[in-house]
Amino acid sequence: MSEPRETCIKRLKMRSMRRGIKEMDVILQPFAEANLDAMEASELALYDALLSENDHDLYQWVSAQVAPPERYAGLIARIIGGLPRVGA
Repeated sequence: MSEPRETCIKRLKMRSMRRGIKEMDVILQPFAEANLDAMEASELALYDALLSENDHDLYQWVSAQVAPPERYAGLIARIIGGLPRVGA
């Protein structure tokens, strides 16, 4: 049985704010709040997969220390695009 969309979005929002490291909470929670409701099912599935990745890897991807895997590149770019600019 498939998870209802509302339940999926609630679960993903919760997983976005309860990460292993605080930096990822601060980055992912605002992104989830601003974007998940408008995402297509395939985008939600990709975001769900992203949340299963190691937080230290995620942090390196969003901080551009390491290039993300190709499957996540577009999503990581969206997340980075929503981050406040330092010194702006």
